[in-house]
Amino acid sequence: MSTKVVNSRIRRERAARRARRSRTRAAVFSVIALLVVGTAGYLLVSAFSPKTPPPAANVIDVSADMSGFTPKEIRAKAGEPVTVRLTSLDNSAHTDGGGKHQWAVDELNVNIIAQPEGSNWATFTPDKPGTYTFYCDVCCGGRANPTMQGKLIVEA
Repeated sequence: MSTKVVNSRIRRERAARRARRSRTRAAVFSVIALLVVGTAGYLLVSAFSPKTPPPAANVIDVSADMSGFTPKEIRAKAGEPVTVRLTSLDNSAHTDGGGKHQWAVDELNVNIIAQPEGSNWATFTPDKPGTYTFYCDVCCGGRANPTMQGKLIVEA
């Protein structure tokens, strides 16, 4: 075999190897790009999807702003699940608490924090009848402020 033929064959083999490496790199890059874009899309969708409360026998909407809670008195039955959906009516420009509000009942281990002009919820089952104080300790003078308190009455 002549040197020209051998050199030609070597060049073709090298070119074929370079082409295979190039295709492999392109395939790996495509897979990585697809994974990154897919993960980013999933995270964006889950971050901006509304959080809907699970079905409960009793859903109670509570709003909070600097003047207090509406309603100030809530009734529930012992042993029955209740969902409290707290909505903050204040915006983020509010200087006291940044527009966040809280609905907490220490004895029932419930603590809901709603972002400015947003909502959040919790479902719980009060097990004992009684009158419990709910409050906001995020802003507005906190727990000591009587306008930022209310009553949860759990009936038998």
